[in-house]
Amino acid sequence: DTMRRVVRQSKFRHVFGQAVKNDQCYDDIRVSRVTWDSSFCAVNPRFVAIIVDASGGGAFLVLPLHKTGRIDKSYPTVCGHTGPVLDIDWCPHNDQVIASGSEDCTVMVNGLPQIGKIPFIRREVTLEGQSKRVGIVAWHPTARNVLLSAGCDNAIIIWNVGTGEALINLDDMHVDMIYNVSWNRNGSLICTASKDKKVRVIDPRKQEIVAEKEKTHEGARPMRAIFLADGNIFTTGFSRMSERQLALWNPKNMEEPIALHEMDTSNGVLLPFYDPDTNIIYLCGKGDSSIRYFEITDESPYVHYLNTFSSKEPQRGMGFMPKRGLDVNKCEIARFFKLHERKCEPIIMTVPRKSDLFQDDLYPDTAGPEAALEAEEWFEGKNADPLLISLKHGYIPGKNRDLKVVKKNILDNKPAANKKSDLINAPKKAADASNTQNEAKLDEILKELKCIKDTITNQDERISKLEQQMAKIAD
Repeated sequence: DTMRRVVRQSKFRHVFGQAVKNDQCYDDIRVSRVTWDSSFCAVNPRFVAIIVDASGGGAFLVLPLHKTGRIDKSYPTVCGHTGPVLDIDWCPHNDQVIASGSEDCTVMVNGLPQIGKIPFIRREVTLEGQSKRVGIVAWHPTARNVLLSAGCDNAIIIWNVGTGEALINLDDMHVDMIYNVSWNRNGSLICTASKDKKVRVIDPRKQEIVAEKEKTHEGARPMRAIFLADGNIFTTGFSRMSERQLALWNPKNMEEPIALHEMDTSNGVLLPFYDPDTNIIYLCGKGDSSIRYFEITDESPYVHYLNTFSSKEPQRGMGFMPKRGLDVNKCEIARFFKLHERKCEPIIMTVPRKSDLFQDDLYPDTAGPEAALEAEEWFEGKNADPLLISLKHGYIPGKNRDLKVVKKNILDNKPAANKKSDLINAPKKAADASNTQNEAKLDEILKELKCIKDTITNQDERISKLEQQMAKIAD
């Protein structure tokens, strides 16, 4: 394989992958068995979320990162969907907020209050608009509260989560199932891979296709397409002979790929995970037991094979930690959360340490948790790159602002006050409005109290059960 013969000088030549010890895994988790090619796992510097099997509905588990070991059967899951959950995504600007898409055709956004040790969940908003199951959810990289969802109705909807409104509906761009959607670095474009073997580059606000490639990969099995930091597109798919392929494309000229490589003949979809800071792509095949990684550069052959991390167990899914969640003191450059049938196993990728000093060549400034734009600014046409932070002293998660959802009803937008009587009644109206707001706040506090009470009741039951079991053992 020509990709492997060329040994280049790269600081990532010696990336070393290692699974953590058994007691640092998350054990006894019933990982979802639904047939869908999403990663089933989402991670941020505070939590790992895993889609699990749930009777009569859909659920996922949210665990604080430090809660390793055996997970008790009674540990609360996030439920609410009436059909299996197909995809989950943590908000990049708030580590307490997670979106989920489900077979029940809805998207839910849940917030974890800042209090308490157990993350009990508050449903913030349910987004209804897709007419078939929702298999893809993806937050905007730089604008606050902007969320994309894509469903088996071949439509893409972009929501303002802060108001609960669907503001963009791209329902005539795809004629067949959408396999995945990826935002570009500043969130001005998306690219999609679809069952019709096309990759499309779309400007969502102008609602137009900017570029497309037919037969990106000739094979019939699912493809993936993701944007890289420089604006190029990386794809995985299958050849006509069912060999797995990876390719690199320039959207300004999609006639021929910049690079196209055959890999092997396994049949699992290759899920690409990308680190824009190091330009490394990690490929995790569903059902494979390895992670292969490649460095993308602007010199031929452009996609350079680095190494493979292999283990015994096949992977059911995979979570990928954002850069700010890594331990820079250990020269960690990636961390994966590999799903087995009943457990989640962290895998740490490191490079050999050169000195005790901070290695800024490994850790350029990376996307931080602050949004660069408000939702309204983005919908009005503004763009902004991610706001970067230094990892020199490690990342300390700050307090997130709570997500506030203010439901808007278009019908409430009455014409402005122009009659005299309206002007006289204005102060009264303002007072009414503030009363309504206070009532809503009170409602929210009461709901939260009920939630806390429920949690305490559950804990009490659990403690008494455990005490009984202890008594039995003592006898």
